[in-house]
Amino acid sequence: MTKKTIEKATFAGGCFWCMVQPFDELPGIIKVESGYMGGHVENPTYKDVKTGESGHYEVVQITFDSSVFAYEKLLSLYWPQIDPTDDGGQFQDRGPQYRTAIFYHNEQQRVEAERSKENVEKSGRFKNPIVTEIMEASVFYLAEDYHQDFYKKSPKEYKLDRQKSGRDEFIDSNWRD
Repeated sequence: MTKKTIEKATFAGGCFWCMVQPFDELPGIIKVESGYMGGHVENPTYKDVKTGESGHYEVVQITFDSSVFAYEKLLSLYWPQIDPTDDGGQFQDRGPQYRTAIFYHNEQQRVEAERSKENVEKSGRFKNPIVTEIMEASVFYLAEDYHQDFYKKSPKEYKLDRQKSGRDEFIDSNWRD
């Protein structure tokens, strides 16, 4: 019997435009899609989510081959993309739709996500508490086409948005060793 190795991982880290590129085009990564998860509105649009009232998070959903790229390695890439102490959004993007979260798809992912969060907490890297939530995955709604692969489709706008957001400065000052 062949062990199932194709899995999904779902992460919220603020604007999904900035969360695709770190995971994209790595060995074992099949696809990275921008979308919405965790809300109470069926088939939400970007307009619905942007209000902050639909309950959804902006997320990236990663389809990956865990025999090539382990979930633990995805987690180690996730944390340095975010400010895990900010419960009001991420960087210039404010509101509940931009909060951080790890959505687990099975019990093993939950255990690994909890362990990775504990390791970040124990690292002493941050003075404030880690507020990134770990929740069971729910329905994933694919974002509109213009949001998919934004960093490739609109590289100048993507670069400008990242510079303006403060994300890169935060990453450099808090995650680079």
